[in-house]
Amino acid sequence: MTKYIVVTGGVISGVGKGVATASLGKILKEYGFSVSAIKIDPYINCDAGTMRPTEHGEVWVTEDGGEIDQDLGNYERFLEQVIPKKNNITTGQIYKSLIEKERRGEFLGETVQFIPHVPNEIKRRIKEASNNYDVVLIEVGGTIGDYENIPFLFAMKSLENELGKENVCYILVTYLPIPSHIDEMKTKPTQLAIKLLREEGIQPDFILCRGRKELDEPRKKKIEQYSNIKKENIISMPDVIGENTPNTLYVIPLNLEKEHLGEKIMERLNLKYKKIPDWTDWKNAVNSLINPSNEISIGIVGKYLSTGDYQLVDSYISINESLKHSSAKNNAKINIKWINAQDLEKSENIKEILNKVQGIIIPGGFGSSGVEGKINAIKHCRENNVPFLGLCYGLQLAVIEYARNVCELKEANTTEVNQDTIHPVIDIMPEQKDINNKGGTMRLGAYKAILQDKSKVKELYGNRDEVSERHRHRYEVNPIYHPILKDKGMVLSGMSPDKRLVEFIELPNLKFFIATQSHPEFKSSLLNPAPLFDGFVKACLIKT
Repeated sequence: MTKYIVVTGGVISGVGKGVATASLGKILKEYGFSVSAIKIDPYINCDAGTMRPTEHGEVWVTEDGGEIDQDLGNYERFLEQVIPKKNNITTGQIYKSLIEKERRGEFLGETVQFIPHVPNEIKRRIKEASNNYDVVLIEVGGTIGDYENIPFLFAMKSLENELGKENVCYILVTYLPIPSHIDEMKTKPTQLAIKLLREEGIQPDFILCRGRKELDEPRKKKIEQYSNIKKENIISMPDVIGENTPNTLYVIPLNLEKEHLGEKIMERLNLKYKKIPDWTDWKNAVNSLINPSNEISIGIVGKYLSTGDYQLVDSYISINESLKHSSAKNNAKINIKWINAQDLEKSENIKEILNKVQGIIIPGGFGSSGVEGKINAIKHCRENNVPFLGLCYGLQLAVIEYARNVCELKEANTTEVNQDTIHPVIDIMPEQKDINNKGGTMRLGAYKAILQDKSKVKELYGNRDEVSERHRHRYEVNPIYHPILKDKGMVLSGMSPDKRLVEFIELPNLKFFIATQSHPEFKSSLLNPAPLFDGFVKACLIKT
């Protein structure tokens, strides 16, 4: 029978439930169990696809075309396995499914009510996603006390009643603040989170205590007394990102193992480990991140960088993590410089800003904001032989820059920005033109590309004839302009199997100038960095 670990959060959102869930999954996988993870998002959206990144962070794309909360990215990166879109459950999906069933008459005339129909639909989806895994982790998004969490917590308790307490374990991830005016770690918010969780009939088996510092004995004792949880099950989980920290999330499984959390969970769920964990490769990679031999700076030119007075680097979290994966492999510290594309729209700013970095990444995006700044950054890379990696929109803008300044198509543009351009080198796919619904209708998920012989891209992918990467876009390089681009020296180094769509481009005479219509960052992990990122970092490390 599948065992379930339910991870909930207290006090504030963004406390690290996703990374905690991913780390627990990694630990249990090291003990030989087959593991998967489910993310529950209580919002009414059916998925994250229609949300802007500044609203909810990066949109993660699954292999089968799901547009999901970024936590699924953490699961895949830590577990190093594909997780399908059915492993994301939202309130919108639940109610949409129930209403559609009711309209089809599948309830045979009975009244459709919150209880039992909503919890039953939640449980049905959880069981469907479990697929006979030994252990499935279920992360309930948001925080305890949120109204929208109630149906899911009710369903978790119902699942426990159905399967037995020995098959369901609860973990509360909570934050312990240290107010600056008293400089003392406070447990009261955690006590309130435990109280709220109990009001839903759930007693946590383990508490992961997040905070700027490690949890000390007096605080641990206080939580033990309040929660009636043995103090050995109250686990300290201090910050690992920031000053005086390892500054990498990948140390978290190792930290949790120091407190024998994996063994404690197995005891709670009556599990016997299937193999002795071997953390050698993971530890070596983490050590390379913490103690690198080299150092470079890489600029990411984007537009989803701030909301109000705060920076939101989560908008590009998978790119950030992919660089860390390549950093570990190449034993190099990477300083990421977040560059607002609008700051590059004035020519006098470009060299001053871009000369401070050894390479440039143009990530995916939508719309016209910051486009000319990104194009200016690409032109700077091409003319000054600065390593450049373009992702999705980054490929499209690289084609526009090349068309304008090398192919002499001065008015070249994308119809996403200018529908009346006389040179639509980037245009919407014909099958996308009549689509009205925005959710789940882009070119989504994994698609194959055939790689050109003797190209740099093919070399980076280990000289494979074809590769598969994930996509999320509506616009493509206009086939009318393929011959012009090639005649002027641009190599279309990867094409769709029908040779209609450009998947990769490169300029072979430069140190590294490669762009892809795909998102290779979605298939990168600590022990297996994405090939394009690895090659890009290697190029940035070359001294000129």
